[in-house]
Amino acid sequence: MRKQRNAAAGPKARALGLGVSGIILFFLLWEATPRLGLVSDRYLPPASEVLVRLGQYLTEAAFWKDVADTMTSWALGLAIATVAAIVVGLIIGSSRFLRRATHTTIEFLRPIPSVALIPLAVLIFGTSIESTLLLVVYASFWQVLLQLLYGIADVDAVANDTAKIFGLGRLARVRYVIWPTALPYLMTGLRLAAAVALILAITAELIIGTPGLGKQIALTQSGGAIASMYALVLATGMIGVIINLVARIIEKRVLAWHPSVRGEVVL
Repeated sequence: MRKQRNAAAGPKARALGLGVSGIILFFLLWEATPRLGLVSDRYLPPASEVLVRLGQYLTEAAFWKDVADTMTSWALGLAIATVAAIVVGLIIGSSRFLRRATHTTIEFLRPIPSVALIPLAVLIFGTSIESTLLLVVYASFWQVLLQLLYGIADVDAVANDTAKIFGLGRLARVRYVIWPTALPYLMTGLRLAAAVALILAITAELIIGTPGLGKQIALTQSGGAIASMYALVLATGMIGVIINLVARIIEKRVLAWHPSVRGEVVL
């Protein structure tokens, strides 16, 4: 076990080093671009100036209030979408007739961009958080639902038939046969939905004007505070990275029994 950990630590350390090096190189190029006059600092302030402004934001209560508003919309929308997708997915996936009957409808609704629903959201809910939730839920729902349906379709038919022969009811088959097979797909869907939910939360705040980081980005841009705008954009990127890291950690812990991640989890 210790040898496995040491063997896995090497590639992880190299990957981390490359990642950090890439970030440093990015900021160096960013710093040099306006300094050398390649782009006017009116439109692209030096990275050092933006990072200083970001550090100032981290000490301001108003900034954390905006972060809390954005994360509230993200968390509520993702939770609603996940619960709805799991319920609908299990119902549809457990019936061959329902899978066939709903296939065309799902394929029609799924590609509709969530931002296209902004006029409808504003018309119904105005600039309240419900408008943001409508967009977040709609976009995240399909990510989870489709992955869950793929997982249910991947269930071993022999195992399912065997469970029926041994007298397992529908709920028991879902628990002991369908769920273990569909769970890895579901976790992938949740990870994708978490990223999509953040994108839509920021987009809704940016366009509709609901409270949050997106609204502040729009206000700083319209007010000519370009360094502040870039600092807020960096903040949203950092939040996205944190969400992705947390989602991956949870996925590995939940799927510690699965062959695809069993060797990666340190017990």
